[in-house]
Amino acid sequence: SLCPFSPLNYQTVLKPNMDALSSSFLSPLSHPKFISSPTTVTITITKPPSLTPPYLPNLLNISSVRIEDKPQTTTTTTTRTTSQPLKEQSPSSSSSYPQKPTTPKKAAPPPPPPPPRRQIEPSFPATIFNAFDDIINTFIDPPLRPSVDPRYVLSNNFAPVDELPPTECEVVEGSLPPCLDGAYIRNGPNPQFLPRGPYHLFDGDGMLHSIRISQGRATLCSRYVKTYKYTVERNAGSPVIPNVFSGFNGLTASAARGALTAARAVAGQFNPVNGIGLANTSLALFGGSLYALGESDLPYIVKLKADGDIVTLGRHDFEGKLFMSMTAHPKIDPNTGEAFAFRYGPVPPFLTFFRFDADGTKQPDVPIFSMTRPSFLHDFAITKKYAIFADIQIGMNPMEMIVGGGSPVGTDPAKVPRLGIIPRYAEDESEMRWFDVPGFNIVHAINAWDEEDGGVVEMVAPNILSVEHTLERMDLIHASVEKVRIDLKTGIVSRHPLSARNLDFAVINPAYVGKKNRYVYAAVGDPMPKISGVVKLDISVSEGDRRDCTVASRMYGPGCFGGEPFFVAREPNNPEAEAEAEEDDGYVVTYLQDENSGESKFLVMDAKSPNLDIVAAVKLPARVPYGFHGLFVRESDLNKL
Repeated sequence: SLCPFSPLNYQTVLKPNMDALSSSFLSPLSHPKFISSPTTVTITITKPPSLTPPYLPNLLNISSVRIEDKPQTTTTTTTRTTSQPLKEQSPSSSSSYPQKPTTPKKAAPPPPPPPPRRQIEPSFPATIFNAFDDIINTFIDPPLRPSVDPRYVLSNNFAPVDELPPTECEVVEGSLPPCLDGAYIRNGPNPQFLPRGPYHLFDGDGMLHSIRISQGRATLCSRYVKTYKYTVERNAGSPVIPNVFSGFNGLTASAARGALTAARAVAGQFNPVNGIGLANTSLALFGGSLYALGESDLPYIVKLKADGDIVTLGRHDFEGKLFMSMTAHPKIDPNTGEAFAFRYGPVPPFLTFFRFDADGTKQPDVPIFSMTRPSFLHDFAITKKYAIFADIQIGMNPMEMIVGGGSPVGTDPAKVPRLGIIPRYAEDESEMRWFDVPGFNIVHAINAWDEEDGGVVEMVAPNILSVEHTLERMDLIHASVEKVRIDLKTGIVSRHPLSARNLDFAVINPAYVGKKNRYVYAAVGDPMPKISGVVKLDISVSEGDRRDCTVASRMYGPGCFGGEPFFVAREPNNPEAEAEAEEDDGYVVTYLQDENSGESKFLVMDAKSPNLDIVAAVKLPARVPYGFHGLFVRESDLNKL
């Protein structure tokens, strides 16, 4: 019934192509490692309408293939069983939830089915471009390495999901504390279309998963960030803009995809001036606006409606003052409301530092020309006086792409990592100082502060011990949290390990950004990017004889994996909460996926308890894939957006 041709053409044209598609593409996708839940596969087949049948065998085009999770249901049929809840574990198990009596609650209604996908007939140029794209992905640069093979990268709970309109959730354990009235929003990659060729975990379109909490009730909503790239490809019905992290491996593949991308731009399929970013990494709240961020583009303003729905308001350049891109990890001073940020790139200046006033007004750029080669600068840190940047061994490596057929972003073992410190209100780089720190490669920074009246800077960050695997084999990465002390008077740099465990995606109480803090909440890699638990570190004990600062932990149990933790203070506006003893008075929240049952949950943990006890667990009406960074926005701030 899908065949737009005559029966003769079906036998000679469509059936052989469909058989080839089934054996070479759909069959591997049916493997349990890729499809983790009941699934619908939608295939759109098109042909140029002006061509006669003899040319069809060469130009039959699979314009898009979409794999979609079916909505969870609460009924049982003879052909498909429903997801089972998390299995009860023994209270003596270190990975079990505490067994608390709960009042039976009315089950939340099932989520509405996703709207039917609009079928789009591609234009003749688009058909030609898609055919060339298929040739590149099949013959020139097929996804041979596991790190860019969609069958592995998008397996289990990394598989994409459809958008979910605001849907009520069921609190299945405990109760949601009143201080959580607001929304926890987490960003992450969720490809709009199934990749045709190589695909890296970092390449997916940004999707926000928001749980809106009000008076003990919760509503989940999942929406794409409507970036320019998303909109162009949605209107085209297929991928148009190449993947940055996986699409340019080797000189031949880079030249082919570069030429095809240029041809698409010339043909008017997209305009690169409007940005090609994904906005898939994190969120930030400053200047009265909420931003979805990805470091390859400008920020996108998003807003939460009263019913919990997420709306993208558009790409924002701060009245023309922000160019090209911005880090996905700006730092917001909790006392002044200022935001500090930077951008980096492959051409000089390789690093540019800037800041925003509390009202969101951007101040002039401070180009850093003392960084003499492009480096991978994903994150940084601030103190009350300084900004600290890490020039690590990961950077632009064009020779590896040309000679070795690898990615243009790679590692340089001969490079000595260093830390750069500049006054945070500097107008130029004249006061920028660099300090060599051999073996110190950080992707994320946890916090930094001043000591001895600004004569010493201390920073806490996870150090990647196997940096060569950062982009290719994340399962081999081990990150050890360290405290680094930089004496600005003597130039001496000292380091102290805080934990031997594989920890990353670490957060603190946001009220302590830029000043000395005591507690850190970090995700346990099992291995990364999967997170098997969360630990609480007391970094003040590192000043004594202890080498492991872990003071509390919670492991999620076999087959259960979480996301980045986030700390929410119990009384953020209480002056007494500023005291050091009250720094951990609050809750740690995260999303959790049970891969045994396919169920997703939202967890609330008591940050002060020695076992990070579960205060509340919310069963989510749809699966939430693993992702990157999140943010909690209080109701008072949501109302100001």
